[in-house]
Amino acid sequence: MKQRFLELLRSTKREGMEELIKFLETSDFFTAPASTKFHGDYEGGLLEHSLKVYDILSEKVKKPGIDLNISEDTVKIVALLHDICKVNFYKIDYRNAKNALGVWEKVPYYTVEDTIPYGHGEKSVMMLTEYIKLTGEEKYAIRWHMGFSEPKELYGTLGQAMKKYPLVLLMNEADLEATYFFNI
Repeated sequence: MKQRFLELLRSTKREGMEELIKFLETSDFFTAPASTKFHGDYEGGLLEHSLKVYDILSEKVKKPGIDLNISEDTVKIVALLHDICKVNFYKIDYRNAKNALGVWEKVPYYTVEDTIPYGHGEKSVMMLTEYIKLTGEEKYAIRWHMGFSEPKELYGTLGQAMKKYPLVLLMNEADLEATYFFNI
């Protein structure tokens, strides 16, 4: 999976991509979970989730009858990197739990240690722009990929973003499908 992920990113030829890849390789991106307990809550879950979102989004953009003029490079960058904010975000801790025999034992679980409290989508945009230039469409799609799980006070703004860039809606759908249809 890691090799496919890196090949897809490199194929964009985006200036700064090699520096971004170096950052990812020195981080926990390839071993991190996608969440603590909701989806992809296992080692490598973030990588698997990102690739699944890419596969789903790629198909959505190619649907016949809909010409959104979204480049393949944009699809790769948005889908593969939308959750970069989860890099160095999860930590392993231990708690007591009963095993199958009813005996208490220490078991590992993922917890959050947010050292850069900058939000979710906006944090991903911020981190990416330290390495690569994003188009407006890419910034919006990454920023709003959580869709209507954003606070209800932001629904109007989210709706405006979806009208301005349909990729925002498609990205949200791809993220939800990866999460709920495939549990990654």
